[in-house]
Amino acid sequence: MRKGLLSAFIILLTIVFRLEAGDSISISMERLFELADSRSKSIKAYEAVAKQTEEEIKVAKSARMPDIGISLSASYLGNVWLADRNFKNGQNEYMPHFGNNFAIEASQVIYAGGAIQSGVAASKLRHDIALQDAERNRQDVRFLAAGFYLELARLNNEVIVYRKNIEQTKQVLEDITARQKEGLALKNDITRYELMLKSLELALTQTLNRVAIINDKLITLVDLPDGSIIVTDSAILELMPKVDGEEYWQECADNSSPILKMAKSGVELSEKNEKIVRSEMIPSLALFAADKLDGPITIEVPPIDKNLNYWYVGIGLKYNLSSAYKSNKKRNVARVATTRARWEEEIAKDNLESAIKEAYIEFEEAFTIYATQVKSLELATENYRVINERYSNGLVLITEMLDASNQKLDAELDVSNAKINILFKYYKLGKTAGTL
Repeated sequence: MRKGLLSAFIILLTIVFRLEAGDSISISMERLFELADSRSKSIKAYEAVAKQTEEEIKVAKSARMPDIGISLSASYLGNVWLADRNFKNGQNEYMPHFGNNFAIEASQVIYAGGAIQSGVAASKLRHDIALQDAERNRQDVRFLAAGFYLELARLNNEVIVYRKNIEQTKQVLEDITARQKEGLALKNDITRYELMLKSLELALTQTLNRVAIINDKLITLVDLPDGSIIVTDSAILELMPKVDGEEYWQECADNSSPILKMAKSGVELSEKNEKIVRSEMIPSLALFAADKLDGPITIEVPPIDKNLNYWYVGIGLKYNLSSAYKSNKKRNVARVATTRARWEEEIAKDNLESAIKEAYIEFEEAFTIYATQVKSLELATENYRVINERYSNGLVLITEMLDASNQKLDAELDVSNAKINILFKYYKLGKTAGTL
């Protein structure tokens, strides 16, 4: 297991180093996912949020620790003035001018109505939600990367088809030109194929431009340097994913969907918040201890220029009387929030089930489309062969030859697009189920 992980890590580093130099390199879909997981800025941002909530758990746990405070002060004390209650017979008395205070106090909550435990549990649930949100984002990034990758594969295949048809068109042009010199073809026939050639060359240029655009989007998504060129695996079009039943994917979604897990954690978080609100209506109990050193002793007249040290320990009960009429309103709000969270969980389940059903139907449909396009290509190829042979024998017009050629070109493109469509629907199904 460790050897496999080490091998994958070394391969990933090799890919990154080669791309840092701006080289063209063939990357499989699996390697692309690894690059996205390790380099995507979006994934890193969501991971940072999850890390933040992890630290917040530690903050919540710190409420279990005792509170300890230390204070130290020095002061200058002025002389005192004494007078009768009617402010007569006033006189000055000497006061020691240097004052000092040192105190250390500690308290430990031993019971707070479950507020501390519920606060820690709520922090853990927020962390779980952040982790699931990060996983949801990772699935989104992977699906977006897969979409760009498959689009590159489709466009690269279009480039191959266009170039092949350009070569065929040039060959036909040469044949027609030779026949025109022999008086067996019209100048108009040459013009038609020259127009077709220009159209194919323009389509090729547009496709190459589209390749550059999608490549730029993909390298930006996985945070690779400008100038990096991703070459899709040529075997991608030969892959045919396994068709599992809809029940299998529904089960995968129930077990893996981050959206569903977030909804479940949201219900639990709302329930914990209810407990926190209820704990406000329960008295809290705490142990406390303190040691204080004061000087001079100013409670005597005349003041005594000495230090007074005293300490104490005890147990305290605290209850906020306002919670009797405030917490009820908070509890109602929390109860409604929990009800809403439960409904949102049910909605998430229903939406997920519908999304899986839709994605699965589209996935199955993609195979039907592919089979249809393969048959269409066979027919278009046979038609082109027959028309080409009849045209060579002067039995059909050049327009029929052009139509047959265009039909064959369209059929070739449709077959490759249908293959890509199968893979795209497969990855969409995996993303919807949370297994991508």
